[in-house]
Amino acid sequence: MEWRVTPGLTDYATALDEMERRAAAVAAGTDRELIWLLEHPPVYTAGTSADSAELIDPRFPVVRAGRGGRYTYHGPGQRIGYLVLNLANRGRDVRCFVHAVEGWVIAALAEMGIAAFRAPGRIGIWTYDHAGTEAKIGAIGVRVRRWTTMHGFSVNLSPDLSHFGGIVPCGIAEFPVTSAKALGAEYALETFDAALALTFGAFLESLTCARENEA
Repeated sequence: MEWRVTPGLTDYATALDEMERRAAAVAAGTDRELIWLLEHPPVYTAGTSADSAELIDPRFPVVRAGRGGRYTYHGPGQRIGYLVLNLANRGRDVRCFVHAVEGWVIAALAEMGIAAFRAPGRIGIWTYDHAGTEAKIGAIGVRVRRWTTMHGFSVNLSPDLSHFGGIVPCGIAEFPVTSAKALGAEYALETFDAALALTFGAFLESLTCARENEA
């Protein structure tokens, strides 16, 4: 498996092309699986369930992503994790995969002292802001083709939160978005990457739930 960290800002369309190419190669058995950590310049991405009414102010480029979900924002200060993994070897259970990704991000945030959690009925990673309100700190969006995963997660470390105002993030208007910085935690991308690496083994182990369910 390749663990790749790309410095600077990577154009979203360029990353999408690379991820599609790699996913096809992984599915064909001609390349390794990939964990790819990166940042994007400001962009709104539209999932397969995106509702045009939720695009309030297209101040940044809008790109059709091909993943599940609705509109989301990517930009500097947000850690993106693209996961190109072969689920054919891990139980072929998409729900288990999404649950495992959520758990991985929650565990990594816990290593940084941020208490995050799942919210019933709402995909993503949640925490409490300073007002005690549930707020979204991370988003999950995946696509699976030939049992090979694409896309993955985004976690708000220090993005400009006003940039989320151009959309209804993930179609959820009643809850705000937040970031590690807004919670008073100043963390570099490298710090979060280290937390992800530390908890990665447990993430892979959690994917065995699919195989156990098959037994």
